[in-house]
Amino acid sequence: MGKKNVLSVKNLNKIYSKNKSQPINALNNLNLEVKEGEIFGLLGPNGAGKSTFINILAGTAVKTSGEVNVWGFDLDKNPRQVRASIGIVPQEVNLDPFFNPRKLLELHAGMYGVKKKDRITDSILELVSLEKNADSYARSLSGGMKRRLLIAKALVHQPPILILDEPTAGVDIELRQNLWENVKLLNKQGVTIILTTHYLIEAEEMCHRIGIISKGNLIALDSTKNLIDKVQTKKVTFLTDKEINVEKISMPSLKIISNVNRKLTISYEKSKLKIDEIISCLSKQGTKILDISTDDADIEDVYIELIKN
Repeated sequence: MGKKNVLSVKNLNKIYSKNKSQPINALNNLNLEVKEGEIFGLLGPNGAGKSTFINILAGTAVKTSGEVNVWGFDLDKNPRQVRASIGIVPQEVNLDPFFNPRKLLELHAGMYGVKKKDRITDSILELVSLEKNADSYARSLSGGMKRRLLIAKALVHQPPILILDEPTAGVDIELRQNLWENVKLLNKQGVTIILTTHYLIEAEEMCHRIGIISKGNLIALDSTKNLIDKVQTKKVTFLTDKEINVEKISMPSLKIISNVNRKLTISYEKSKLKIDEIISCLSKQGTKILDISTDDADIEDVYIELIKN
């Protein structure tokens, strides 16, 4: 028995009609499912439809057509239960500067109708490593703490699904690592995570599966590993004992990128050429290969290849 779907979207459309003649399809027949316990990444450039998707789940935008089911609840029939099943961490840091984290979480829990005895404020503060700052004014918190406080706010009603909208936009590298660690920790505790991002490295680092969205269309949906494996072009650098005469090398799809200081960098298509064929061609020149390094494809390459097609 596989993990159950915590989110299922069928033929989801969102059409904005700015003027009658030119409606804009912000989401075009979107179909996707998110499994319990995974970190799912929705990737795409700004304006691709990621925020529209999240706004529909949050109830701040109304879908044009299609079905959305969250944690077993249908968005049309049980919008309140859908909202209760999701915690949303917005991009914008919008915190009241005069409340401390503990007070803020208590207020927020009250807004969600969480009874006093059911509140888990202290454990949430611990989860996002803010227990030492529980009583400091929000305005005195660092940028990283504020981001973590937004995550905490989204957790007060203990939703099974946490949605992070561009969680590290405009955030420095160190802080990004710190947020990633926190999100992975939450995921280990059983929270299903959906994050939107246009940082490819973020998706690669964090996500089990990735959906890539472009102009409102889902153009890819697969495990992170499979997506990266899809890229056909491989780059390899050989360090050799002597200079190589590249004019003697002609093989299908092989391109010479550079050849300096006994370092030869080439690219080739995985479907047309095998690395051992390249090695034996180099050995035929009487060349010893001292070292081989490959530059494996990353999501960036997948992205470029998919957008091209």
